[in-house]
Amino acid sequence: MAGIAVIGAGTGALAAAARLAVAGHRVTVYERTETYGGALRRVERDGFAFDTGPALLHLPAVYRDLFVKTGKRQLEDVVELVQVDPSSRHVFADGTRVSLPNASRAGVVAALDDALGAGAGQRWGDFLVRAREAWDRTRRPLLEEPLWPNWQVLAGREPYPAVPHKRLLRTRRAATLAEIGAWELRDERLAALLASHALAYGLDPRTAPASAAVLPYLEHAFGTWYVRGGLRELARAVYERCLERRVEFVFGAEVTRIVTRDGRAVGVELAGAPGPAGGRVVEADHVVAGVHPERLAALTDRPLDVEGDVRAGQEAARSGRFTLLLALRGGREAGAAHRTVVHAPDADAEADFLASPGGDGPPSPTVTVLRPDDPALRPDDAHEAVTVTAVVPAGADWADEHTVRRWTELLLEAAGTAVPGLRERLLWHEAHTPRRTAQETGAPRGEVPAPALAAGGGRFLRPANSTRLPGLHRVGGWAHPGGGLPHAGMSGALVAGLIVEGPDFRGSQ
Repeated sequence: MAGIAVIGAGTGALAAAARLAVAGHRVTVYERTETYGGALRRVERDGFAFDTGPALLHLPAVYRDLFVKTGKRQLEDVVELVQVDPSSRHVFADGTRVSLPNASRAGVVAALDDALGAGAGQRWGDFLVRAREAWDRTRRPLLEEPLWPNWQVLAGREPYPAVPHKRLLRTRRAATLAEIGAWELRDERLAALLASHALAYGLDPRTAPASAAVLPYLEHAFGTWYVRGGLRELARAVYERCLERRVEFVFGAEVTRIVTRDGRAVGVELAGAPGPAGGRVVEADHVVAGVHPERLAALTDRPLDVEGDVRAGQEAARSGRFTLLLALRGGREAGAAHRTVVHAPDADAEADFLASPGGDGPPSPTVTVLRPDDPALRPDDAHEAVTVTAVVPAGADWADEHTVRRWTELLLEAAGTAVPGLRERLLWHEAHTPRRTAQETGAPRGEVPAPALAAGGGRFLRPANSTRLPGLHRVGGWAHPGGGLPHAGMSGALVAGLIVEGPDFRGSQ
């Protein structure tokens, strides 16, 4: 039985802690804030409640597996999962609207044909077939296995089977998501639908590899799910499973250094702030770090990566999320969609601004409007809690009130196309900026990690869960297999496997 120190109480770290504890290890989690869940936070005010991080769940099998492997009660015994239908409603720049059924290829094809014209649905359906092939080729190495030592194979091989495209007497194949949209989907609205899956993680569709096709496929194949009471309930359930497995939590405990001895991680040093664990060194056989690469580098006295390794920051996350929490008078109208995506009128201008913010001001962004029909989130049926989110430059001056007001107006304007009478119904609103995300999660500038992707020269891979420092492992969205709730949960499974079974662990079969 080993002693294990976990830095951070994000979802990936909690998943690792529960699995390691059920394997018989003594696990202690040190969290610098006063609560668990990482980005899965909640704001409550005047009887309203809002998720401020992820609000929908894809690939719930990851968390079902976690609960099966760590106790008798299954996931559905501790949270209520609701399949969202329609999966999403889209409002395109030309005013066209379409509602896409949840996890139904035939239904999606029919809906797109009706809204966008004959043939549009078939082109999207054919794309999903090709995206499935990319998913099948990358699912194990990018989600279910530790990062391969010869990760360069993943970096150079494009798994998406692009359709040959003749252009200027040359035959070419799409190498980016934007090229798939232009050459294979051949409709600006379908291209916007595809691009929105990359933009949700701050990825530029013009540079994101074609392998990013797995992002819409994952949602299509495994459905879109909501946790009754909000996604914060999922964090609560995983936290309570950790407590059942006798994981110890020390909140308000900031780790200032990873202690090493004889070339191995042997514990953590805690800040000297007041508290039961303040200012002392805690020894451990293994250290699991669920923190941003910049912070992890500051905690160690040696570089964790060398030339030839996947190095943190090759494709730097430049984006965060700006979220408006809206308290509305009046009930949710019949037929309202849980999720509406309002697409930007100029996709290239939006991508340019995210890559290099500047100029006269931000363009109108792609905005996601979430309207869950959940009594737990509102004072009564005569009110509604709405969350509006856009991807924004994380490095902007989010302490500046003018910047916050400008983005607030942009999001309110876009959300008005999805919520009837929004301005007249608004009781109050609260802005949640990347600056606040940084305070809550510790991610510099409030950046949000994207899932790992194949191809692209390795720029879209994440650092391996194992490090060059024996005894130290990485977990969470900033480590393999990257960001997103399914990926964070899998990182916990991979770290637990590497510690329990050793470096030869190759994932669950």
